[in-house]
Amino acid sequence: MGTLLTPSRIEAVQRRIESIVERLKPWSWMWPPMAFTAGLGSFFLVDRQQWLGAALALGLLFAWTLLLSESLISRWLSRRGHPTPPKGVTHFIAQMIHQETLFFTLPFILVTTVWNSGQTLFALLVIGMALLSIIDPLYFKVADRWRSIYFIFHALCVFLVLLVTLPIMVHLTTGQSLLLALGITILVALPSFWHLLKERSLKRWCAFFGLTLLLAYGAWLGRIWVPPASLWMTSSALSPAFDVEQRQPQGSMALTPQAISENGLYVYTAIRAPRGLSETITHAWHHNGEPMDVVELNIDGGREEGYRAWSHKQNFPEDPSGDWRIDIMTGSGQRLGLIRFEVSSDSQQASLADGEIRASGLSGLNLRRFVPGRPNDEEARPED
Repeated sequence: MGTLLTPSRIEAVQRRIESIVERLKPWSWMWPPMAFTAGLGSFFLVDRQQWLGAALALGLLFAWTLLLSESLISRWLSRRGHPTPPKGVTHFIAQMIHQETLFFTLPFILVTTVWNSGQTLFALLVIGMALLSIIDPLYFKVADRWRSIYFIFHALCVFLVLLVTLPIMVHLTTGQSLLLALGITILVALPSFWHLLKERSLKRWCAFFGLTLLLAYGAWLGRIWVPPASLWMTSSALSPAFDVEQRQPQGSMALTPQAISENGLYVYTAIRAPRGLSETITHAWHHNGEPMDVVELNIDGGREEGYRAWSHKQNFPEDPSGDWRIDIMTGSGQRLGLIRFEVSSDSQQASLADGEIRASGLSGLNLRRFVPGRPNDEEARPED
């Protein structure tokens, strides 16, 4: 090994890398739109050509492996007296990988975000990070001067790439993907707090582990603000009746107390998921902010229009008047969608359950019509 890694050979490799970097710099502006296009393509190809979507995700994870090992390689070279890569070169490579990560995952975040919820803040954070990665003066200033912020930025990029790629590559559920992504992200973020241990003392060790636990607990509590990057609600409907064979809501009625007590209410949701992914979702009913019932539904991925699932509520309170909310959630507590309606004795003020299937979020733009070919997936029967 020592005969292979001689100082002259290492210097030759470094000069070659520096030469490549210098040639790439004038064209670096093309990297973000290329990464965004790759992410958008992977988003569509997950179900149409799943192997290609997985290949794109695998390439992204490989790039991250190189970036995470960069500091280890530099220390290894330094201990053996070899020259280390120039800081400008490593920062440029890191910036390219950050841009690739952020713009690759951005389509997944934009489509799966429930924009009338707290997930909007998380989506705006990702957009802000993407913009930061392409503003060279600000990015390199953060990388050089504010190392703690840079490590946190780095850790959030790791979280995004794991959140998006794990369900694609190994068909983990959103809950499993979220838990694993959070665990790895916390490990990556720990170097930003390592300065607390410059002086080894019991107080500093306690502060270090306390911050780690606090970070883990806060991340888990905030999971409802994190979009389930592999799942999203494509459409929803409220109706007084339901055709089980055709899986279609039917009928129309004003949501008055008498009407819903006599007929009950059907909630229809179509959930989009990658092929091969099985997931449990819930319809969580709330009346005037108070939780009422939770109905679990099992879904399977692969259908372009979304897996059609529904729940039927019949046991309403004695006075059901007021504001109702139905949270469509994953089993891990991430929000997929939100349906609101009002029950009132005044039929003019009451919401109308007309059975019309309405597109949700960015699905209303029907971007998939631009992708040629349609799958012939067979739809499975949902569990009530």
